[in-house]
Amino acid sequence: MSPDKMVRMANQIATFFQTQPGVDAAAKVRDHLTDYWEPRMRQQLCDYVSDGGEGLDVAVISAVRSLSHKSSSARDERY
Repeated sequence: MSPDKMVRMANQIATFFQTQPGVDAAAKVRDHLTDYWEPRMRQQLCDYVSDGGEGLDVAVISAVRSLSHKSSSARDERY
């Protein structure tokens, strides 16, 4: 997927959850990415954030960082 489209889609998700009262937008974005984005899309987004994440909403960046941490924690638990 093109980086521009990926950024636009991720930011749309963040914008939606930021309008919901009483929710942690970053956590909801993370859950959405886990539930609905295929692994290659999530990996592309993680790589994009690692490269600076230009243009991404802070909720998306926070979600991706917690997603990356969650993934590595799950990997560690398997061993």
